[in-house]
Amino acid sequence: MRRHSAALFLAAGTLVLAAISLFVGVISLRPSEVLFDSEAFGLMLDSRLPRTLASLIAGAALAVCGMIMQMLVRNRFVEPMTAGTGQGAALGILIVVLLFPSASILVKMSIATATALMSSIGFLLIVRRLPPAQPLLVPLVAMIYGGIIGAGVTFVAYQWDMLQYIDTWLNGDFSGVMRGRYELLWIAAVMTALTYVIADQFAIAGLGRDASINLGLNYDQVMILGLLAISVVAALIVITVGAIPFVGLIVPNIISRRFGDNLRATLPLTALCGASLVLVSDIIGRVIRAPYEIPVGTVLGVLGAVVFLWLLYARPNHAR
Repeated sequence: MRRHSAALFLAAGTLVLAAISLFVGVISLRPSEVLFDSEAFGLMLDSRLPRTLASLIAGAALAVCGMIMQMLVRNRFVEPMTAGTGQGAALGILIVVLLFPSASILVKMSIATATALMSSIGFLLIVRRLPPAQPLLVPLVAMIYGGIIGAGVTFVAYQWDMLQYIDTWLNGDFSGVMRGRYELLWIAAVMTALTYVIADQFAIAGLGRDASINLGLNYDQVMILGLLAISVVAALIVITVGAIPFVGLIVPNIISRRFGDNLRATLPLTALCGASLVLVSDIIGRVIRAPYEIPVGTVLGVLGAVVFLWLLYARPNHAR
């Protein structure tokens, strides 16, 4: 019953935050203006609604992918945007810009997904060699691994005088989201929804390779599907709005501490909580220095660090 109540609370909160997001910005809007003013309606349709939908999709997708990655790696302190996947997507975008500057958005997405997938596989291969008795080594290696890839991207961008361009991909920001420039995120939404179909298999994979095979699971296939879903989502989000940190780290930890590790039951809660977190951060970034905006990646960097410290010291409270 607690899980159902939490789902209803999160759904209602997300709807309220979405409504607030639609009417917060440099240009103030009121519901009556949207209904009777064609310019206000156009602003809502072209900017506010796409921005709100992009925040919802990005937050939900990152949170769910963070939960899946933690199950696959069997460590609660990793997430795609700090474990090399996000940096790998940025590397793919840099390769496209340097070698194929006139490529279509589909080509950019494909190359960014491929480099993100290779980065994820590389991280997984490194993690397998770490001693299981020292789980804190995994997030440390993740940060170092992601930092090395990010440093390589920055170095190449500096050589080609593209630092400002690449910074756009490494810092999440919804200010440039408009109608016609966010629709790729719907693919991320579909991929996130598909992960729910095989949520039970991800949960079994989280038991480890030997236990999964003994239970009849095709372990390698599930790992590939999970990494592919994570890579596609990360690439699409980086291409559309940039890298958004901490969502895939703190949201899964909060949900799992409160409601346990039953992915089939907790993935909807994880998606709602991630969407709400990104929406709150985006709204804060719009109002704290209005009419100027603070990128959502910066806001989440501060909020995420505080929540992460709380997670380190708080006692787990698993649902029974």
